[in-house]
Amino acid sequence: MKVITQKNFRNLHTWTGLLTGLLLFIAFYAGAVSVFVHELQQWHATIQPSATTAQLQQAQPLIEQVLQQYPEAAHGFNLMLPGVHGADLAVLWYDSDSATQYKFVADSQQQLQKQTARQDFISLIYDLHFTAGLPRQAGLYLFGLACILYGLALVSGVVIYAPVFIKDLFALRLGQSTKRLWQDAHNLIGVLSLPFHIIFAWSGAVLTIGFLLLAPFQFVVFDSKLLQILEPDFDVVAHVEPSGIAAPLLPAETLLAMAAQHLPAMQAEMLFYHDAGDANGTVTIYGELPSPTLTQRAIVVLNSSTGELAGMQTPEQFRPGTTFLRGLQNLHYGDFAGYASKWLYFILGLAGALLFYTGNLLWLEVRRRNSSAQPAKIRLMASLTLGVCLGAMAGISALFIAGILLTEPWHKTVYFSVFFAALGWAFLRQPAKAGAELLYLTAQLTLLMPFAAWYHSGQFFLAALLDGNVLRFMVEGTAILLAVLFWLLARAAKKRADKTDNSIWAKS
Repeated sequence: MKVITQKNFRNLHTWTGLLTGLLLFIAFYAGAVSVFVHELQQWHATIQPSATTAQLQQAQPLIEQVLQQYPEAAHGFNLMLPGVHGADLAVLWYDSDSATQYKFVADSQQQLQKQTARQDFISLIYDLHFTAGLPRQAGLYLFGLACILYGLALVSGVVIYAPVFIKDLFALRLGQSTKRLWQDAHNLIGVLSLPFHIIFAWSGAVLTIGFLLLAPFQFVVFDSKLLQILEPDFDVVAHVEPSGIAAPLLPAETLLAMAAQHLPAMQAEMLFYHDAGDANGTVTIYGELPSPTLTQRAIVVLNSSTGELAGMQTPEQFRPGTTFLRGLQNLHYGDFAGYASKWLYFILGLAGALLFYTGNLLWLEVRRRNSSAQPAKIRLMASLTLGVCLGAMAGISALFIAGILLTEPWHKTVYFSVFFAALGWAFLRQPAKAGAELLYLTAQLTLLMPFAAWYHSGQFFLAALLDGNVLRFMVEGTAILLAVLFWLLARAAKKRADKTDNSIWAKS
């Protein structure tokens, strides 16, 4: 390869990495946690001392109360069943006038409680994965662009590393310079997890800005008819306009029983009501169905007032476009091989976050000066890297504690308070000191999580394990292991800071 070609690819790799690295660090770290989003929802329910089990018979009174107070919700709302989405039996409705999604639940006296949806700490962590805390739509578009740049960074990285691929793959030269150590670690993580990063970059772009990517084909190639062609891939049945004839809704348990007649093995998770109370209204029932295919999602569509079957799809019946999209979603979230894929994606998520972190460290090490005074851009990038990356980690750990001890309105406040405090601290302190201090903070907050659960539930997770609660052991045991890891990293950062050299990571 010509020197100028390699230099161009190196510049492309460096700048695409820098432009997306901090965003993708948050995406990968929050994504690693979000792999277990359903398990976390169930875990959170088990540590609520006053939690009550919602009954399916309560669904219809809840729906009727929502429609009575908010008749405009009849156009479309979701009924979330207790299970993988949490312990609550809830109605979710998106109010287009206020651009807000609401969640309705019934209290112990069966009174309707209205909340802003997605304010709980688990949903916030899930949203951080693809918004980094930015407004939802802006965050989606930004992450879509970041995924495209991320793909360019992968391609350029492979081109750069290909000539020394075999020789340097497992080389971790601990006794040489710090720069060489970070280079080896960065290359090793990047190459070993390359297939998964290709999946993440590709699927991330499709899932966030897929419709924007279709725009040239919609308006230039298919004469504005592409979405009509693709409609069967997104909808099980064609849309039917409301008749204007009122028709009472069948109870939710009756509709679920009717759906079970068509797909007995399906485990229902959610019902979507469209034009509820109209004779042409439908209810789409989504659930999991054991299948040899990559996706396990099955769908049954019924008339919401008669229960007549309007359409049905199993994974084997999906059209090619639907199979592709569902499969891509499962590949992105690791939802295809049970706990084996979940734990693999958890580790890959943490490794991916480390990949972007080490990329920034390499940029800093390459550009440092041999004098003690480092350029302002080096100090700026060092503080930004520490503040954003370690601030997000500390914020997510604090979010767990807030989710256990505080009510939902406080969850977002806690995360952003910790995040921006860490970011400010990183700029106020010398990078060498701030790095170790923020890692110690993250370790302490992570370690506090199982103790907060113990305080709130009245039972330590080891005692819960003896009672058969494996989920608490898995979640809180993992938190302790991560706390130990963060503490070891903090100690290593402090040890590095005590060295006297010209590095940005040294105190002097």
